[in-house]
Amino acid sequence: MRKVIVTTFLTLDGVMQAPGGPEEDPESGFTHGGWQKPTYDEGVGEAIAAWYEDTDAMLLGRKTYDIFAGYWPTADPDNPFTERMNAMHKYVASRTLTSVDWQNSTLLTGDTADAVRRLKETEGRNINVVGSGDLAQTLMREDLVDEYRLTIHPVILGTGKRLFADGAIPTALEPVTVTGTKGGTVLAVYRPKGRPTYDSF
Repeated sequence: MRKVIVTTFLTLDGVMQAPGGPEEDPESGFTHGGWQKPTYDEGVGEAIAAWYEDTDAMLLGRKTYDIFAGYWPTADPDNPFTERMNAMHKYVASRTLTSVDWQNSTLLTGDTADAVRRLKETEGRNINVVGSGDLAQTLMREDLVDEYRLTIHPVILGTGKRLFADGAIPTALEPVTVTGTKGGTVLAVYRPKGRPTYDSF
């Protein structure tokens, strides 16, 4: 069975909104777009490249699909990610899109959770959920996330969309690897392991 892996950039206080630039996602008056680049270092790039080695598809919500489809087809061909992002298969979950034009893209139909369950049963390697905060919330509620691969950057914003937002399902996590970069970004891989347990000191 293919794994669904949530791969995303976070601030130290868990914000995932608009890491790439000021205009990426200003929803709800968010004014901190572009927070990632000042904290980005070589170690982050190496980790992301490694995390994509066992992946052959992405699962995207509409907003992230629109951002990526507007950038990667004409991105710098010398960027090592350009060819990979364009060649990789993209599955898009959207209630509003009627077609997807970026090469190797497929629009999922019907209920998103059911479509992802079917997708996990197909032949192939891992599937990365990139950005796509609303989609990630749906997958977490439906217990469809097999792993989290997170870069946690040394910046606090205090506002913005969070990966683990209010109402997130309580979940215990098993650490797979947790390391750091020279610039202070934490590279963390976790797998869900059921509900948390509780005790006292």
